[in-house]
Amino acid sequence: MTAATLLDLSFSALADPTRRAILRRLAQGETTVAELAKPFPISAPAISRHLRVLEAASLIRQEREGQFRRCRLDPAGLQTAAMWLDFYRGFWSESFDRLGEYLKTTQPVLTKRKARSHGKRKAAGH
Repeated sequence: MTAATLLDLSFSALADPTRRAILRRLAQGETTVAELAKPFPISAPAISRHLRVLEAASLIRQEREGQFRRCRLDPAGLQTAAMWLDFYRGFWSESFDRLGEYLKTTQPVLTKRKARSHGKRKAAGH
């Protein structure tokens, strides 16, 4: 699976509030599917579909343990999404820094223009 495909699957999986709630629960530690499903007002098959989406996105892993399935977080999908977000966080941070520097250099010019135009209005009004 390519990094771009994994990224698409990760963000698609994270778009759903139920799946985000499942991930929040799994951040506390691994658990069985039955325990994981308890707080949700949806059917067991619906929970299983959500888990399959999360697993396909490499956000969780499921393992058979006797008659139970245990789930835990899988850092691979989260790491891919985090790396993508970090890149754009850096991009926007640099862009805002450059904008801040630009505004600092133009501020004196804008202040002088404002003062001149304000003075003209005063003179015209008197």
